[in-house]
Amino acid sequence: MELTRVRPGDVFLYFQNIFVATNIPEVYLSEWLPVDNAAESANRFLENDLMQALRKSVIFTAILALTAAAASAQVSKWQIDPAHSEADFTIKHMGISNVHGRFGNINGTLSLDEKDITKSTVNATVDITTVDTGVAQRDQHLKSPDFFDVAKFPQMTFVSKSLSNSGGQLQLTGDLTMHGVTKSVTLALEGPSKEQLDPYGKTRRAFSATTTIHRQDYGLVWNGNLKSGDTVVGDDVKVELDIELIKQ
Repeated sequence: MELTRVRPGDVFLYFQNIFVATNIPEVYLSEWLPVDNAAESANRFLENDLMQALRKSVIFTAILALTAAAASAQVSKWQIDPAHSEADFTIKHMGISNVHGRFGNINGTLSLDEKDITKSTVNATVDITTVDTGVAQRDQHLKSPDFFDVAKFPQMTFVSKSLSNSGGQLQLTGDLTMHGVTKSVTLALEGPSKEQLDPYGKTRRAFSATTTIHRQDYGLVWNGNLKSGDTVVGDDVKVELDIELIKQ
């Protein structure tokens, strides 16, 4: 009976009387194999390898699934509750007093990474038509083309870009778009608060934020000059946000 030499560490495929050597663990081979049993031996080796590969694939897939599930569990989704959220602003009037106002109807989402809060993201919109300073005539002026021009720009938006945590002080940086202009702003955050279950079974959290923006950076340039040299409307606008969210 004719014998074919097979090197340890190799296996051969028997196809149309042609042997093709491929790599296989040495443990499966003896130094000499009979030609008559070559096809059967090669098939046995290949089936064994295939089963091992399948087992490894199943284990790898299971590990990936568990990893994905764990990562998903760390990130929670939250929806801003417009009924319990507002944006307040303060601006100087004639250099001697402060005028206060607010915006309502704030909407948006928070993706909160429970393990690493700096990986969290925020997207929000503010309805500028809701501007309210307590004086109807002034509010109409703010909505006019002299200021917000709500007919053209009824909303402002915020999209977060990064969140840093320095000694427990959170700084949220993102793009604020208002009056057709987009600028980067940084907000100092307080929170998020602990979770609280409301009477309807919904889980809630909240946070607050503060920043200062320069209105002329957004094309809000209307003003009047006084004899003293002061302007009627200040440039720096202090912003305070109080945001309540519902877990999705």
